[in-house]
Amino acid sequence: MNEFVIDKQAMRRAFSRAAPNYDATAVLQREVCTRMLERLDYIKLQPARLLDAGSGTGWGGRQLAEKYPAAQIVSLDIAIGMLQAAQDKSSWWKKLFGGTGPLQVCADVEALPLAANSVEMIWSNLAVQWCNDLPATFVELHRVLKTDGMLMFSTLGPDTLKELRLAFKGVDERSHLNRFADMHDIGDMLMQAGFAEPVMDMEYMTLTYEDVRGVLHDLKGIGAHNTTAGRGQGLMGKAAWARLLDNYEKLRRDGRLPATYEVVYGHAWKPQPKVTRDGASIIKTSFKL
Repeated sequence: MNEFVIDKQAMRRAFSRAAPNYDATAVLQREVCTRMLERLDYIKLQPARLLDAGSGTGWGGRQLAEKYPAAQIVSLDIAIGMLQAAQDKSSWWKKLFGGTGPLQVCADVEALPLAANSVEMIWSNLAVQWCNDLPATFVELHRVLKTDGMLMFSTLGPDTLKELRLAFKGVDERSHLNRFADMHDIGDMLMQAGFAEPVMDMEYMTLTYEDVRGVLHDLKGIGAHNTTAGRGQGLMGKAAWARLLDNYEKLRRDGRLPATYEVVYGHAWKPQPKVTRDGASIIKTSFKL
């Protein structure tokens, strides 16, 4: 068993439980979303249909609806609780701005219930790190995207929560945090999936806390606590908890405990298919031996 495989049922439950109070805690998610929205100012694309993959409580989707008022937005999330929270929040939004609101779909980004070539833009803010097979996920996103359409996403890199990862070292043999893909590897995955002109960059964002409980409280508050297959199934023992606190305290700076996030941004396009002289399409296929 791969101990880092994400238990999707546990993940779905965690995000649904977190949904009612998610927006009060999701400081990082909203900041990253805002920075992604700024990048759209340089993109000359007016989508007729836009997929918000991992839409959460719909804050980003509402900003996208304001930016692209003519677009049909498909809000897709694996957690029904998130979609219900988004629906509650969208009622006042519709009163202010009109429209019918987004089309909601409860599904996994790794298996999209959408037709091929059905959307002009895919937007995904801090969601694809929850996919167990990231290369296959990009193939799936490529499938539903129309030719000349764009994928824009953010995710987390390997240095995310490096302080917490270090603090857990030596506490026990359990898996406590997810593993995250390197930015350069993600760029390669995009190319292998058939995307063209991938643009990747990253930045570090650091939140600070008074104590370790604050770090873990925020992670639980956004539903982002450990759901890997190798996680412990019970409460941490007193001795293990004491070691965790002691390890993290060694990282205290200026009276605060840091929690660093490596935020990775990417966007890429679905190119025109390559054809032979007689007009036949060239399809690239990969095999694993």
